[in-house]
Amino acid sequence: MPELPEVETTCRGIAPHMLEQTISRIIVRNRQLRWPIPTTLGKKLQGEKIARIYRRGKYILLQVSHGTTLFHLGMSGSLRLVDENEAAEKHDHFDLVLTNGLCLRLRDPRRFGSILWAGKEPLQHKLLKSLGPEPLEEDFTASYLHAKSRQRKQCVKTFIMDSHIVVGVGNIYASESLFRCGIHPSRAAGRVSKQRYESLVQMIKQVLNEAIQKGGTTLRDFVNGSGEPGYFAQKLNVYGREGEACRVCKKPIRQITLAQRSTFYCLACQH
Repeated sequence: MPELPEVETTCRGIAPHMLEQTISRIIVRNRQLRWPIPTTLGKKLQGEKIARIYRRGKYILLQVSHGTTLFHLGMSGSLRLVDENEAAEKHDHFDLVLTNGLCLRLRDPRRFGSILWAGKEPLQHKLLKSLGPEPLEEDFTASYLHAKSRQRKQCVKTFIMDSHIVVGVGNIYASESLFRCGIHPSRAAGRVSKQRYESLVQMIKQVLNEAIQKGGTTLRDFVNGSGEPGYFAQKLNVYGREGEACRVCKKPIRQITLAQRSTFYCLACQH
């Protein structure tokens, strides 16, 4: 599933080519995504100039003069810019065509993505208004995380993956961040000290920034803004390395399941 760095990479990839450009039309080949694409979306967007493209959590927001469209990539979706005359393939469900001849195309084999109209106050949309802070922003701090975790018995890994607590810390990045600060993923969130949350917040920011700089992790279905396959050689310490030697202590990496998600850790380095 595309995570925050992949979505951020997509956002940064498409924005320079789309800002201040005018939308000539949209083409909907399959309206039935996770939620149906609104039938009125074409009328709302046609003739509008794109004022802003930005990210909130795993959503890409495309703003025009009188409202905003939300894009979510779901489990297998990708957005890429192509020539408007390039033939669509089987899973290309949506095109946003610009007057400059470019076309923003959504490809989504599993159709778990979404394209929705969010109006003039997009951050108040039901899908966005209850989201936690952005992990790379200043309001995501150890004090905040420590306060939110008090009396919580859930494991710290699922705690930081909760989008109501903080957005965009997906499975890969949670595992990697916890390894870097030496916290066992199954430790109760309420039993992590503020000092250790200081380290965890720092590592979350570091891991995500590194992933963004490298364009995202190696995800089979991710395609970046210029249409290049998103296979990036990010060096992961624990994720997907069960049985391999820890890069620090050389003990084997272990795998467990927490909240139905594969979790990787080093028993010697994390406690």
